Amino acid sequence: MSAVPSAQAPIAQKTELPPEAYRQAVDQADLAISITDPKANILFANEAFARVTGYTPDEIIGQNESVLSNHTTPPELYKSMWSELAAQRPWTGKLLNVRKGGERYLAELHISPVVDSKGKTTHFLGMHRDITEMRRLESMVLNQKQLIESVVDSAPMAFALLDQKGRVILDNQEYKKLVSDLRTKEPAHTLLDSVMPHWLESLAKSPGKCGFVSREARIDRAAGRPRWLSVSSSVIEMHSDEADSYLHTGGKPGLLLVISDITSLREEQEKARAAVLQAVLADEERTAAIREGLSAAIFRLEEPMNVMASAASVLQRRDPASAGVLQQALAASREHMEMLRQVIPQSPQEIAVRININEILRDVLEICTPRLLAAGVIVDWQPAATLPPIIGRPLQLRMLFKALVDNAIEAMNIKGWKRRELSLTSSVERDCVVIAVLDTGPGIPHEWRHKAFEPFFTAKNGSGRHIGTGLSRAQQVVADHGGIIDLAESPSGGCAAIVEFRLDGDPI
Repeated sequence: MSAVPSAQAPIAQKTELPPEAYRQAVDQADLAISITDPKANILFANEAFARVTGYTPDEIIGQNESVLSNHTTPPELYKSMWSELAAQRPWTGKLLNVRKGGERYLAELHISPVVDSKGKTTHFLGMHRDITEMRRLESMVLNQKQLIESVVDSAPMAFALLDQKGRVILDNQEYKKLVSDLRTKEPAHTLLDSVMPHWLESLAKSPGKCGFVSREARIDRAAGRPRWLSVSSSVIEMHSDEADSYLHTGGKPGLLLVISDITSLREEQEKARAAVLQAVLADEERTAAIREGLSAAIFRLEEPMNVMASAASVLQRRDPASAGVLQQALAASREHMEMLRQVIPQSPQEIAVRININEILRDVLEICTPRLLAAGVIVDWQPAATLPPIIGRPLQLRMLFKALVDNAIEAMNIKGWKRRELSLTSSVERDCVVIAVLDTGPGIPHEWRHKAFEPFFTAKNGSGRHIGTGLSRAQQVVADHGGIIDLAESPSGGCAAIVEFRLDGDPI
């Protein structure tokens, strides 16, 4: 049967309830109700009042309300109550009462003054209920909450609970430490951006895709060692505390992150890996030195041989016999040079893999540390906190950035040169990973910058002579990875080498 009258239903006639109906409604109400005189002497008590207090109406009527008091309530509370009632304002509060048998219970009271037409308080209407069980449940919930918070706060890993909009609504002390240590407002966002791009969109549309176990994220910091964190994510259903959610059984998805610090473990592994890597790079540098030395020798030999070939062409018209002997010698020399080319060690062939450029740069700095210290160079390492991976060849990239760092050290390692600072930064700009190597050396004159990538060119001591491969090999590595490298003037007046790689791997 509908609780709403139909449009065709006749309008009920207004009738007044008899006084007895009011009395019965109050007497049969499930809420304990009492009426007292201005001195709190009980004049009326309903059946619910008797059930709560244990006193029958005959026993309680005529008694003062103070008979229910446990006499442990602070006097200030009674003083506040009577102050409100004297001002003819209702009062609501909690008092510790005693039943007829001596059992204590917690009562929630609401007392309203009854004022006559002359503005005089004639009675007090009191309503109260036993909230002992509710108080017990509240205490139990509070104790459980404090217990859970204590356990969570004492856990050695960080916890963060995110709602559907990605807001952190619960965390623990370890998570708060990450906020200050990583110097970011929400480490959870930084980590999720690193291990699961587009996580926020997935959480809103496909929450089930947001669960994962033990994904590692490396966080590089401008000052201090990098942090390795293992992140696990669980999708949980959270119940809304909004009123309109009462009739809906479904909840909204949330994301629980468990973050463990595995820095110590990874550092030990990195030390072992760095030792192996240093040996591999040293071997590659020796091989490269041989390769460059032989290439330089061939380069130097080709110049006089070209002169001799021109001379043989001129001599052919005057003295064919002598020209023939000279051409035979040239032919034999070219055969020997070709044999020399064949013994030049080839560059190692690597498989392209997903690479974090920050890890490459960190490896290079660790390997170059002894030389940096020996030259008195101060390093300003400013990596992006997280970098998306690119596809590349690790050894070649390490050789590339080591060459840039070595060139910077050599540029500043001039006798009497006071300011020796190396700045190394990484960032993401325009869908590209950008790496900048800046030094405070004398720089490269503008007219020489286009020659810097030519083989055997150097700007050391301002000579501009061709004595080595210079940056030509570095340029080749960058080109092999579809990137670009450019030289500019650093803010200090030194040289700035800027390298860019596209995130999608396409050539720039």
